[in-house]
Amino acid sequence: MSPLSAPVLGQYVPGDSILHRLDPRTKIVVIFVYMLIVFLANNGITYGLLIVTTSVGVFLSGVPILMILRGLKPVFILIAFTACLHLFFTKGGEVLFSMGPITIEEKGVMQAGWISLRFMLLVVTGMLLTLTTSSIDLTDGMERLLTPLRRVGVPAHELALMMSISLRFIPTLWEETNKIMKAQQARGADFESGSIFKRLKSFIPVLIPLFVSAFRRAEELALAMEARGYRGGQGRTRLRKLTFTGNDSIAFILLFLLVIGLIGLRSQ
Repeated sequence: MSPLSAPVLGQYVPGDSILHRLDPRTKIVVIFVYMLIVFLANNGITYGLLIVTTSVGVFLSGVPILMILRGLKPVFILIAFTACLHLFFTKGGEVLFSMGPITIEEKGVMQAGWISLRFMLLVVTGMLLTLTTSSIDLTDGMERLLTPLRRVGVPAHELALMMSISLRFIPTLWEETNKIMKAQQARGADFESGSIFKRLKSFIPVLIPLFVSAFRRAEELALAMEARGYRGGQGRTRLRKLTFTGNDSIAFILLFLLVIGLIGLRSQ
C-alpha cells in the first residue's frame, strides 16, 4: 500500500497574500459565517455564487490549486457515500433509471450533486483558514473572540489553545501513521488484499501503537509546557497585537453582500 499523503487540514503555508494579511479574527468569523450560509443555497444560481466566492478566496490565498485538490481526497469517500444515499433514497421527479426495486429519480440526482458540492465547499473553506493562518495567530484570534465568555466562566485561552494544538498535530499524527504502516509492511502486513473486514482488521496493529504514540506526545507536550512555566492565559503578553485594517472591513462588507445575495437569490 502506498504511503498515505499528508493531510492539508492543519498545515500552514507561509505567504504574503491578502488572506495571509487579514486579522485572524476576521478570517475565523468570515469562514464560520460562510460555513453557515452555505446551507442557504438551494438552486444553481446560489451554488454558482458560492463557487465563484470560494474560487476567488483560493486565488487570493496564493495556495497552489493542487494542494487544495489534495485536501479533498481524504473526504472523497464520505462525499461519495453521502451522494449515493441521496441518489438511491431521495425520490421525486422523472425516473432516470430503474432495475427491480432500485430506482434513480431526477430529484435524487440533483440532491446528490448539491450535497456533494456543499461538502466540498465546506472542506475548501476550512482548509483556507488553516493554510493562511499560523497556529499562534489562530490561537490568539480564537482567544480574543472567546474573551467575552470569560464572564460566564468559559476558559477562553484554554479552549483556543486546545483547538490550535489539535489542528497542529493532525499532520504529525498522519506522519506517525505512515511510519507505523511502513514498519508493519516490512514485517509482512498486508493492507490491500482480502475482504473489507480483513483489511479493517489488518489496521488494528496500526491503531494500537498510534494511540500509544499520541498519548506519549501529549504527555511530553504537557511536561514541556509545565517546565516553561505555562499557567494559562493569566498575565500572558503578546509580541504582536491584533489590529483590524481596511482589508478586514472590506472582508466583512463582502460577507454581508454575499449573505444578502444568497437570501435574495433563493427564490429564483
